[in-house]
Amino acid sequence: MSFLHQALVFLAATVVAVPLFKKLGLGSVLGYLAAGAAIGPYGAGLISDVENILHIAELGVVLLLFVIGLELQPSRLWNLRRSVFGMGGAQVVLTGLLLAVVGKGLGLSWGAAIIAGFGLSLSSTAFALQLLGEKNQLTAEHGQLAFGILLFQDLAVIPLLAALPLLGTSDTPSTEAGWLTAVKAVGAVLVVVVAGRYLLRPVFRAVAGVHSQELFTATALLVVVGTASLVSAVGLSMALGAFLAGVLLSESEYRHELEADIEPFKGLLLGLFFIAVGMSLNLALLMREPLRVLALVLGLTFLKALVLYGLGRVGLKKPGSAVSLAVVISQGGEFAFVLFSLAVSFHVMERPQADLLVLVVGLSMVVTPFLSAIHERWVAPRFQQKGPQREYNVAPEEDHPVIIAGMGRVGQVVARLLRARRIGFTAIDASAEHIDFIQRFGNQVFYGDASRLDLLRAARAEKAKVFVLAIDDMAASLRTAQMVKEHFPHLTIYARARNREHAYRLLDLGITHLVRETFDASLVMAGDVLQEMGLTFAEARRSVERFREHDETLMLESAKVFKDEKKMMEVIVRARRELEQLFEKDEADQKSA
Repeated sequence: MSFLHQALVFLAATVVAVPLFKKLGLGSVLGYLAAGAAIGPYGAGLISDVENILHIAELGVVLLLFVIGLELQPSRLWNLRRSVFGMGGAQVVLTGLLLAVVGKGLGLSWGAAIIAGFGLSLSSTAFALQLLGEKNQLTAEHGQLAFGILLFQDLAVIPLLAALPLLGTSDTPSTEAGWLTAVKAVGAVLVVVVAGRYLLRPVFRAVAGVHSQELFTATALLVVVGTASLVSAVGLSMALGAFLAGVLLSESEYRHELEADIEPFKGLLLGLFFIAVGMSLNLALLMREPLRVLALVLGLTFLKALVLYGLGRVGLKKPGSAVSLAVVISQGGEFAFVLFSLAVSFHVMERPQADLLVLVVGLSMVVTPFLSAIHERWVAPRFQQKGPQREYNVAPEEDHPVIIAGMGRVGQVVARLLRARRIGFTAIDASAEHIDFIQRFGNQVFYGDASRLDLLRAARAEKAKVFVLAIDDMAASLRTAQMVKEHFPHLTIYARARNREHAYRLLDLGITHLVRETFDASLVMAGDVLQEMGLTFAEARRSVERFREHDETLMLESAKVFKDEKKMMEVIVRARRELEQLFEKDEADQKSA
């Protein structure tokens, strides 16, 4: 079949299957898989060259990771280190060992059991992120933890590939030393980081100067494919290389343009990837041994979900979020297709075993959208807080000089004082239950998400003078602060900071009127304790004020370097020494007096 006819088959299968499955509430991913199974060699047999199509379609995963990297700034990536290396490492090790033991019990050799166990412990990055993206859950707690675990799984590919020659023998043995392979891998990553930091911006600046949209798009694709090819040449994951390139460009002025240009290619190639996965499913094997295959698929999904639920309870603290995490990444991953194929080449496992495992992985992907639909319809509502659901409603009857976002402990105190002085304000809160409680006492509070531009306009922010940012959730607070600073620069923002990191990030946005919610209360208590220990009221107050001035100076200084851990520690050590010297001087002055 010619390329044109193949393209026609792919497009026709997609146009028929995807809308149908989305209408049934099963999601587009399952529609792609079903389309692939229908036209593949085990279905109608319209397309037979599955392996080459899968190689081309892997570019969809590469582009997906590049776009995610664009949205993930280095500072945020550093904040994800606990979920990446802590939770991600625990998931791979625990799941891999459990599955390896199960595989050995089912008759595999130890080498085959280890590769099968750790290969099956990996989940599908493309599959999971597509599901999370369709449900707008990438920024949810379980979505961020899932992303961290998936990122570690991409890193875990490297030692798994390195283990194959140790566990078996290759038909074409490599003469290259292991240390040389490792040096090449590290060198490739360094090249990507250095080039991304110092070369990509000038390149895109020059291309943008030509004012050719097609050239800019071609350059973006060249960067992604070139980076992926470089890291792939030294044995690393292509997706990992593209992700690094995206992260390095995440703070550039071309970030949004790159994302818009890459998005159409990413969507089409991801769809092709899922179709190719559906085509690779050995349905003949499923017909011969349906019970065995089904038992393995359910066993894999259940065991992975159990480990993920346990980690979710530890990392997220909320059972509902833990269940969501367990559902979304409990399937096998696309890397298993590559790993099990190589395991056959290295004589670690036999071809029938590899075919069975590939089928199990593919069917586990098929099962995931069904599990997700069941979870969303019947399980998730059990974990949601009960209360009235309503549309956002922000429509004050008159213009007020003050807007209060967040009517928790801090917002309520500000509101009560403003009301006592007869100063008008518009109060907004995103919790329907919270609003119902406050309105019982005759207070008017509007329901809305203050980080939304349309709602800020509805609250008549352009007519206000002061914006009180008292939102409890740190991420929502920062989103709102950024939105207000960008679209309503005339507003003076008074922000509540939950902790020092929150304060640093608010200062980084240019917000200088900060109140750390526990700081003043702590100083009052410290002053009382000093008086109880024998200091006079004046001495205690002088010590408290000296500490306040010193700490506020320290916060402003450390806010400039809070993203650099080494410089941050230097500032803290120096400040601690200066504070001790200040109090020593005060003590000496008192003695001399």
